[in-house]
Amino acid sequence: MNARLVLALGLLVAMAAPALSQDGADEAYLDDRSTPEAVVNSLYNAINRSEYLRAYSYYGENSGVGGYEAFAKGYADTESVDILMGRSTSEGAAGSTYYSLPVAIDAVSRDGTHRQYAGCYTLRLANPQIQATPPFVPMHIEKGELKPASGELQAILPSQCQ
Repeated sequence: MNARLVLALGLLVAMAAPALSQDGADEAYLDDRSTPEAVVNSLYNAINRSEYLRAYSYYGENSGVGGYEAFAKGYADTESVDILMGRSTSEGAAGSTYYSLPVAIDAVSRDGTHRQYAGCYTLRLANPQIQATPPFVPMHIEKGELKPASGELQAILPSQCQ
């Protein structure tokens, strides 16, 4: 093969390779706000890739999650998070749909320590057809109520949200 062809093939392979996160994990980028499950998957994808600003963006203005700096600091020692989700439920109210999503997570710290949490996320989607002025507000997390738990994710996953 000539040198140009080898170089061109090498560039194509490099461009097709998955993006690497800052810590070397090769988890593919995911940003999907179409369903409650997709939003929460995207949240933990951002955390796993150490993209804390993107993770923070999945929360709404009134979520009570606090400022970005404290949020990011809270995940600074997190190596990865595995998640198991239950079935989401929905309820309409005054131009919005609210979703409840039961979850169980296994968070692994940089020193290898595993910690499990279980609880529920509440998500909100303001009806896109009645959002008339910028900025458009996509589906987002209104609140997350997860508490320490212990055990396999399937065993600690809440059957439903209260």
